Amino acid sequence: MEWFTAPDYWLSRLVFQRALAVLYLVAFLTAALQFRALIGERGMLPVPRYVARVPFARAPSLFQLRYSDRFFAGCAWAGCAVSAALVAGLDSLLPLWGAMLLWLVPWALYLSIVNVGQTWYSFGWESLLLETGFVAVLLGNDEVAPPIVVLFLLRWLLFRVEFGAGLIKMRGDECWRKLTCLDHHHETQPMPGPLSWFFHHLPRPLHRAEVAANHVTQLLVPFLLFTPQPVATAAAALMIVTQLWLVLSGNFAWLNWITIVLALSAVQFPADPPSVAGAPLWYEVVVLAVAAVLVLLSYRPVRNMISRRQVMNRTFDPLHLVNTYGAFGTVSRVRYEVVIEGTADEAPREDADWREYEFKGKPGDPRHWPRQFAPYHLRLDWLMWFAALSPAYAGSWFGVLVERLLENDRDTLRLLRRSPFPADAPPRFVRARLFRYRYTTWRELRETGACWERTYVREFLPPTRLAEVAQRP
Repeated sequence: MEWFTAPDYWLSRLVFQRALAVLYLVAFLTAALQFRALIGERGMLPVPRYVARVPFARAPSLFQLRYSDRFFAGCAWAGCAVSAALVAGLDSLLPLWGAMLLWLVPWALYLSIVNVGQTWYSFGWESLLLETGFVAVLLGNDEVAPPIVVLFLLRWLLFRVEFGAGLIKMRGDECWRKLTCLDHHHETQPMPGPLSWFFHHLPRPLHRAEVAANHVTQLLVPFLLFTPQPVATAAAALMIVTQLWLVLSGNFAWLNWITIVLALSAVQFPADPPSVAGAPLWYEVVVLAVAAVLVLLSYRPVRNMISRRQVMNRTFDPLHLVNTYGAFGTVSRVRYEVVIEGTADEAPREDADWREYEFKGKPGDPRHWPRQFAPYHLRLDWLMWFAALSPAYAGSWFGVLVERLLENDRDTLRLLRRSPFPADAPPRFVRARLFRYRYTTWRELRETGACWERTYVREFLPPTRLAEVAQRP
């Protein structure tokens, strides 16, 4: 079938595939380096305990069949190896069917991780990576030109990401409709970046222009993805520019980067296509059949997207094949942070020598300037932001975190920037306090060198020793 392929998009496919493989690599590396403290056998939310109560049909995963920390580590590092091979272009050296199977491996491995990751893997970009990765299996390699149907599926996914995010904003917080959300967002977002302080201090009229431009990009521009070239390329380019602006303004793991990767698939690069043979019949049948299934599965995400009760970041099937997306339907006006401290003193008096644990990404020491971590995902730091919003978000894991800090657990301490206690001398007591944080002004920054100013609000967890660790804050 001559209409089946689009040879002019061969370079778009190449760029998309290599960039997606890089994001897979980041995701697997994140899992390999953090899982022991989060979901390992002695983790805060252990996988064995989870799979004992959740059936395979609800959460398909290799770890439903067998779990050990060594096996999980092997799967995560195997995912890194396969992803690196895809970055290097190994799929182009294989026959078409071999390339498709190779792309299926990281999808299956990461699905296994996400489906047992529990709260730590409850973010929208997990499903977005899985849905994108599954569609990428159908793209083929250098043996065939890119299938038009698959290119359409990628644009359809990008449309749902952007348009869904735009709708949730307009239906959610009134500050999006009043164009005032960015008066607060850069200060209260989950994990600020090194430039977030400067974004916050931009003139308010510019903030309003940013919000208005965001509405245009998310509510109008996505429809242009389905128009002829070069309009579709211009629409995708505008989305890329918008996402790069967001990359500069904060740390949102790989959410912005995978949106950029999806947009790259819609860009028609000026390059002469190589001469390739026609697509084999079996390939056409597989692509069309799977595409039909994905279109049918889109019913529930679309129904959610157009509903007045739209929800964000929901998957409707255990394989995460077609999902609904959205972010920041509501914007916090005030930033709270949970500060964890420990003391080696015999009694946990207020005047004891309390020392603060420092996290890698979340605000702590007012003088510590935020760093850029995205697309790498600091999962504990992100969940600490939710804990500050409400202790209920941390009810299942915060008590175990405190217990591990009292033990000076090596794997847990690796998630932090710095522990104030030597490895052989753990604290006797650990406590947590809630502070209100705000960005300093230009004058305060010059005078103190601090980018944050914080004010004590209340006790989050009273001083606790190892024998009496509270399971819930």
